[in-house]
Amino acid sequence: MLQQDSNDDTEDVSLFDAEEETTNRPRKAKIRHPVASFFHLFFRVSAIIVYLLCELLSSSFITCMVTIILLLSCDFWAVKNVTGRLMVGLRWWNHIDEDGKSHWVFESRKESSQENKTVSEAESRIFWLGLIACPVLWVIFAFSALFSFRVKWLAVVIVGVVLQGANLYGYIRCKVGSRKNLTSMATSYFGKQFLRQNTGVDQTS
Repeated sequence: MLQQDSNDDTEDVSLFDAEEETTNRPRKAKIRHPVASFFHLFFRVSAIIVYLLCELLSSSFITCMVTIILLLSCDFWAVKNVTGRLMVGLRWWNHIDEDGKSHWVFESRKESSQENKTVSEAESRIFWLGLIACPVLWVIFAFSALFSFRVKWLAVVIVGVVLQGANLYGYIRCKVGSRKNLTSMATSYFGKQFLRQNTGVDQTS
C-alpha cells in the first residue's frame, strides 16, 4: 500500500501489489534489484561521460548532442517510472482530471512495521547518491559552459539540469511530504526558535 500525497485528498492506493509478497523478507544490505540499480546509474553516468569525452569520441557536435539527450531521456523515464518504485518505494506522476485540471501526485509506501523489510539499505544509498550527485555535476557543467562561452553546449547542459533536477525534486517531495507540510514544519521550527530566544520557553505541540 502507498500513501498518496496530492493537491486534493489523501488516500491509500495499491500500486505495488507485485512487491507486497516480499514484505516478509528481512531487510538486508545486499542489492535486491541489481538490474534496476545498474540502470539507475548507467544512463546518467553515461551521459556525463559522453559530455566530458565528446570531443575525443566524435568531431560531430550534433551526434554528441543527440546521444547525450537520448541518454538523459532514458534516464529520466527509468528513474521516474522504474528505479524509484523498486529501489526505495517512491513514485511521482501527474494526471489530469475530468475538468482538465492537472494534479501532481507524490507517493510513498505507507509507513508500517514492515517498511524496513521492503527497502534494501544498499539500494537506498545507490538511489539517493546517484539522484543527488549527478544533477549537481550538471549544474557545475552549466556554470562552466557559461563562463567559458561554450554557448552551443549550454542548451545540452540545461536539458541535463532540468531532467535530472525534476526527478530529484519529485523524489524529495515524495520523501518529505507535500509543500504544505514543508511550510508547516518550517513555520513550527522558526516559531520555536523565536520563542526560545525571546522568552526562554520552548513551544510544545
